[in-house]
Amino acid sequence: MTDAAPRVALVTGAARRIGATIAQRLHADGYAVLLHHNRSGDAALALAASLEQIRSNSAATLAADLLIGGDIARLAGDALARWGRLDLLVNNASVFRPSPLGASSPPLWDELIGSNLRAPFLLAEALAPALRASRGAIVNLVDLYAERPLADHAIYSAAKAGLVMLTRSLARDLAPSVRVNAVAPGAILWPEAGADEAAQAAILARVPLARMGSAEDIAAAVAFLAGAPYVTGQTLRVDGGRHMAG
Repeated sequence: MTDAAPRVALVTGAARRIGATIAQRLHADGYAVLLHHNRSGDAALALAASLEQIRSNSAATLAADLLIGGDIARLAGDALARWGRLDLLVNNASVFRPSPLGASSPPLWDELIGSNLRAPFLLAEALAPALRASRGAIVNLVDLYAERPLADHAIYSAAKAGLVMLTRSLARDLAPSVRVNAVAPGAILWPEAGADEAAQAAILARVPLARMGSAEDIAAAVAFLAGAPYVTGQTLRVDGGRHMAG
């Protein structure tokens, strides 16, 4: 590892939506990016190809199911094997599903806790030695609902609340070599299934800035925390002030 070597970032769930935008921003900032995906292999390959056109030997894809412990261990090993170092881990991959009381199940619990809390911990644990060596950073993607629970989403909200505490705990345990922070998005992208106009208006009525945010807003926050040398254990809300709404 030399000072001339490019910084390397692993972004989980990087094939589409916010994860893809984060990867593009980090690439523009000079990182070589490892694009993790599970089922979105074609989208990940297309993104990697577009980034390679900008700068050769700067993007690679890695497949793993983050609900499987063996896959997580393999992902960590493959990430380090690609460029021999790691400077930034972005835990973006997430499953978002309702879990109404009386209609949840152990598999749903495992899916929501596994993707949103267990996988970020196991990846941080596996990659901690490399991040210590590079004096790197971890940025976790949490949620507004970690503080303000969403109706019928108790398990998801609890998982994200756990990830907020995990962020603070890892910041303490990995200091002083590795900084660990989180970004808490608000209304950024509507669900892919859409939201009716009334639902959109109700959400935006609770946002003091009176507009949606963008994936680029989240990517900018990740990039800031990745490069903020005296910030650790923090959760940066990027929600247009919605956390202040009553």
